[in-house]
Amino acid sequence: MYVCLCNAISDKAIKKSIADGATTMRELYNEHDIGKQCGKCCKDVKGILNEELLKLADELLVKVA
Repeated sequence: MYVCLCNAISDKAIKKSIADGATTMRELYNEHDIGKQCGKCCKDVKGILNEELLKLADELLVKVA
């Protein structure tokens, strides 16, 4: 699914960036140029970022426990 229509950025591209180490919106803005035109994608990208970071945290907790 496209989260940024202006720049044709998919949710898969955002998730890959997070898996590769991006942890902030600023990092995602810089890597993908999201939010620089209409800005409608920012809310969706923030939601994806939060979901993926929670998944990563849960995985770490399982490994530690």
